[in-house]
Amino acid sequence: MSEVLSVILGGGKGSRLFPLTKSRSKPAVPFGGKYRIIDIPLSNCINADLKQIYILTQFNSASLHMHLAHAYVFDHFSGGFVEILAAEQTLEHSGWFEGTADAVRKNFVHFRTQKPEYYIILSGDQLYRMDLRDMMKKHVESKAEITIACTTVGREEASQLGILKADKSNNITDFMEKPGPTKDISDYKAPPELKKDGNKGDTYLASMGIYIFNAKTMDTCLDNDFTDFGKEVIPAAINKLKVNAYPFSGYWEDIGTIRSFYDANINLATISPFFDIYDEKRPIFTEMYNLPPSKMNFSSMNQSLAAEGCIITNASITNAIVGVRTIIESGASLNGVVCMGSDYYESDEEKVKNAEMRIPNIGIGKGAIIKGAIIDKNARIGEGCRIGIDNINRADGDYKNYHIVDGIIVVPKDAVLFPGSVI
Repeated sequence: MSEVLSVILGGGKGSRLFPLTKSRSKPAVPFGGKYRIIDIPLSNCINADLKQIYILTQFNSASLHMHLAHAYVFDHFSGGFVEILAAEQTLEHSGWFEGTADAVRKNFVHFRTQKPEYYIILSGDQLYRMDLRDMMKKHVESKAEITIACTTVGREEASQLGILKADKSNNITDFMEKPGPTKDISDYKAPPELKKDGNKGDTYLASMGIYIFNAKTMDTCLDNDFTDFGKEVIPAAINKLKVNAYPFSGYWEDIGTIRSFYDANINLATISPFFDIYDEKRPIFTEMYNLPPSKMNFSSMNQSLAAEGCIITNASITNAIVGVRTIIESGASLNGVVCMGSDYYESDEEKVKNAEMRIPNIGIGKGAIIKGAIIDKNARIGEGCRIGIDNINRADGDYKNYHIVDGIIVVPKDAVLFPGSVI
């Protein structure tokens, strides 16, 4: 595994996750109460003993850089590193990354100093737990030049993903990037033996955006003007090189929309979640907060998760994620809420100043009732606010201090909802 260089692509705008990506990149979006989305691919790497990791960033990357600097520091003797490579101007190129392949090409000068035999390319914004060591083993045994991790999806999901055909030896024979909802793709139906439990109707093999390249093959495949792996590099390689599929049968979610992000979070707190964060052998790593345990004062919690440092008083919480340092005041009720918490505690002096200015404290105020919402970091929900519980026709849109996306109310980072607000 020391011959493998891991490259995590973390530079996309994440426009479908707006407003959560208004001031941060998609991989930096908080997830599961205490994590960031970037922690998922990084943990998959570390658990597979892949510890030479570059992360390519471009948009709104300050928050991501800070998190990585605090969370991932390897000792000198391990030979490992997590290094950020932001888009930069050089004598050879002066523009932004134009796509996934272009981002890798523009950083060859940094990668080649590590003299890798293999590259593994990962997305920075997906939810899954994969044995990357096994994928690497299968790649070497097959003598493939490129291996693509793939999973079975339904027709609706297939329209937005790269789908492929593979023979019984897992050799990929054809590839189509994002066919859309109307194109006839019946020729791409996956074999019945690959269908996951619970999948209904036709299924298709879809690329997960996880690739292994032999280093020499990567050089050859990017010796051109191609900008994107899915649209250009992979289709061209299939006609010339040995490209294999690595079927993955576990849970995988491309959390690219507000709806999928919300559902994936809420599912973590169910009795049998799709994504298990309680696997001691393959933990999810993140920043160590050194916060006190969460404190529950006369409260009830049902199928919910509370991260470190929370103070919850006389509240009712159901099907919710309660993020770090969340303060929930007396009489509040949360049902189906993803609350991302706070970056800091307010001092007594700050709270007095807030009262003088009639601004709510950070957290959930007294008697606030919230249902079916995402509350981003440092939001101030005033006393008696009613969010998502009244019979209101809530059309998607930007409503100044909150948004509605995919039918879900999103209160953005640092937003203020004054006492008595009704959404």
